Amino acid sequence: MNVNRRHLMTGTIGAAAVAMVASACASEDGGGDGSGGKKVGISMPTKTSERWILDGDNLKASFEDEGYEVTLQYANDVAADQVSQIETMVGQNVNVLVIAAIDNKSLSGVLAQAKGQDITVIAYDRLILDTPDVDYYASFDNTKVGTLQGTYIVEALDLANAPGPFNIELFAGALTDNNTKYFFNGAWEVLEPYVTEGKLVVKSGQTALEQIATENWDGAVAQERMDNILSNFYNDGSIVDAVLAPYDGISRGIIASLQGSGYTTMPVITGQDAEVESVKYIIDGLQSMTVYKDTRALAATTVDMVVAVLDGGKPEVNDEETYDNGVKVVPAYLLEPVSVDVNNYQEVVVDSGYIDASELA
Repeated sequence: MNVNRRHLMTGTIGAAAVAMVASACASEDGGGDGSGGKKVGISMPTKTSERWILDGDNLKASFEDEGYEVTLQYANDVAADQVSQIETMVGQNVNVLVIAAIDNKSLSGVLAQAKGQDITVIAYDRLILDTPDVDYYASFDNTKVGTLQGTYIVEALDLANAPGPFNIELFAGALTDNNTKYFFNGAWEVLEPYVTEGKLVVKSGQTALEQIATENWDGAVAQERMDNILSNFYNDGSIVDAVLAPYDGISRGIIASLQGSGYTTMPVITGQDAEVESVKYIIDGLQSMTVYKDTRALAATTVDMVVAVLDGGKPEVNDEETYDNGVKVVPAYLLEPVSVDVNNYQEVVVDSGYIDASELA
């Protein structure tokens, strides 16, 4: 697709800018020349995660660069607040809504209101379920995210050759996030044959998505669960060899638990989002890998979609089969995620300008 490089590079920010954005209020308004009075409403889920701050900042700057009036709001992980904020945007007569949902099943009513006013709705990185009123989906190949995580574990443990068995524990994201199942299914497809063979052992026995999910993607919740797993299933002197963790904040919670239990050498631990703190952990040997998803590119893709819509055209998509939201298959444009570890972080996230080298010092 036509990813405008001007968009792609907009919003590259360092730690100081992240802190400044994080300290801002939940609602941020701005605008350029108005681009004929066109308005875009952006609804982000939270400021507790570095990646959503980056997403919001990149989107807002890129849309303003196009001349649109922009309203950006964060709902701080409260689904009801997100609904209220979107209702306000609908009342402000925005032309397009870009929404990263907190609860992907809670938006049907407000999106019906939006559709009644002919507002285009783009689901941003999280598919919105159970509604006909979502028009497009911009995200990454979420199954591949899990595939990269599972494959990293397989290769790090050399499961094709090593006799094993190796102990592994599994973590997933929030059940309210539709991406959770794609991440986990992608990883489980890679890992399950080794579990069936007995080369990988889940000592806790917790393999069902409902058992391993992490409410709100919260690292503290993951840390508490890992504490319980270690005290109940690893009190015989055995060790954890690998942990499937879907997101960097969860990874860091797991690492804190392991450190609290006396681990000085970490298991193989996966992650996602290439957050600065987790890239530092990778450099220090605490976390093994993360899956990098360039939020600048996702913002550029979304902006291209919106420009096409507001120009009276149809956005380019590359998937019209995968993302069934329970009512319709939502046309999607999916970007490619990249596996990052100590061997390639410099090239992938530093040399590309995604993270400034000074942030990793």
